[in-house]
Amino acid sequence: MEEIAVRYIHFIGILFLASTLAIENMLLSKSMSSHSVKRLVLIDGLYGVSALVTLGAGLTLWFAVGKPSEFYTKNPIFHAKEGVFLLTALLSIIPTVFLLKYRNTTAANLSVPQRIIVIKRLEILLLLILSLLAALMARGYGILSS
Repeated sequence: MEEIAVRYIHFIGILFLASTLAIENMLLSKSMSSHSVKRLVLIDGLYGVSALVTLGAGLTLWFAVGKPSEFYTKNPIFHAKEGVFLLTALLSIIPTVFLLKYRNTTAANLSVPQRIIVIKRLEILLLLILSLLAALMARGYGILSS
């Protein structure tokens, strides 16, 4: 039962992560009001929390419950998946820092650099790749036979 609970938390974390990322991409534009920036800061914070929940549940599945840790450790697709997750997390720091820097702006409209928008779009692409890698793992790809 413990494994099912952790898998459920992992799944909910992933859904919440994808949802907040989609909302961020819908709200993000080249020019934003101070109210929109504050709203985006809140959504970005929820995105970060969902990433931490997903990571925590994933690490628990890897090391504490479910399949033996070797199932994941010896799978190159798992390592690719974790690499994509890490890359996404590192990339997300740049927009987060930008939003936090301007969260208290009093300007009527804030000009958002194109690189911030591109990074957020890239995060969606990486999430799609991550999902493919997870599906491959679930079907047994990457498991090296002895």
